[in-house]
Amino acid sequence: MSAFRDLPLVIEPADLSARLQSPELVLVDLTSVARYTEGHLPGAHFVDPKQTQWGQPPAPGLLPTKERLETLFAELGHSPDKVYVVYDDEGGGWAGRFIWLLDSIGHSRYHYLNGGLHAWVAEGLPLSQEPPANAASPVTLTLQEAPTATRAYIESRLGAPDLLVWDARSPAEYRGEKVVAARGGHIPGAVNFEWTAGMDPQRALRIRTDIAEHLESLGITPDKEIITHCQTHHRSGFTYLLAKALGYPRVKAYAGSWGEWGNLPDTPIQS
Repeated sequence: MSAFRDLPLVIEPADLSARLQSPELVLVDLTSVARYTEGHLPGAHFVDPKQTQWGQPPAPGLLPTKERLETLFAELGHSPDKVYVVYDDEGGGWAGRFIWLLDSIGHSRYHYLNGGLHAWVAEGLPLSQEPPANAASPVTLTLQEAPTATRAYIESRLGAPDLLVWDARSPAEYRGEKVVAARGGHIPGAVNFEWTAGMDPQRALRIRTDIAEHLESLGITPDKEIITHCQTHHRSGFTYLLAKALGYPRVKAYAGSWGEWGNLPDTPIQS
């Protein structure tokens, strides 16, 4: 029986601390080399966030190649019975993107450490400077299309009453006042809720306790198909995580994000 079986997707430091020695656990740190070296959760594997992205313009946020993902997950000792717990030091962007990676390889046994490194430290829990051994066992993955919305898919669904495009960028980017692509603005009909607005700085960047009610007030509701994006599907890693954690049944990430949409000459745009 899994030690994590009855836990929700979002877990607290005490939940993880009691299970750090579980042999099924793969603990993933998505901070930075400097932060990881200074001190990380005991047993955590460091994953450079850049390893989770395609990395090439104009849409660096796309999924890495199957071969790169197989190398990454082989180093983590991946197998179908493993339980992943992921964290970062920014409130959940990179950690949420890693959860999207797990969905993209068809692995649903995962949790997010609420508040990440900040919450762990605030609870006075121990850190380590020792890296775990890499397993480096060959892994063969089968990629899943369902977690990802393509540009063509979004265009085919625009205007549908059950579609909600969740733009996790800043209000200035959404309005087209700050332009970081060839064109500024937003996908027609998209709702803007900046990713950091979902975090509580008074609770070590944990998810705010009223998040469900706030999203409902914006029309970001579980009866809709939610497609979330930002510029490179980093910030929207957190909003993808939020929708999953709240039990929304139809959640996709637009991995191309504005890096793709805003650099194409003919995609529809509002501002």
